[in-house]
Amino acid sequence: MDKIILEGMQFYGYHGLFPEENRLGQRFNVDLELYTDTSKAGRTDDMNDSIHYGHAYEIVKQIVEQEIVNLIETVAERIAAALLEHFDELQACRVKVIKPDAPIPGHFKFVAVEIYREK
Repeated sequence: MDKIILEGMQFYGYHGLFPEENRLGQRFNVDLELYTDTSKAGRTDDMNDSIHYGHAYEIVKQIVEQEIVNLIETVAERIAAALLEHFDELQACRVKVIKPDAPIPGHFKFVAVEIYREK
């Protein structure tokens, strides 16, 4: 299956279980894999035959930056649902939501949730 990849998108959101997270906010990174047949777009060189990744970026940005939820699991589910609904040609997607500054004690690179959803 062909895929379009958007990796390392960075946003500022207010998700988390703690009031400080909802008030102060923090960084969130998102990676996407959008599974679709790219052969027609490759032949026609027409964006209408593909998934416009600029539109995908804006969908993710709106969900991460404008909605407030407790869990990054919820953020990931909302992103996947919105993408699958918006793009008819999207057959499946992998969404990874990364919380690099999660308020947990200890040293770590990041905390993340990755999901795979199909139509």
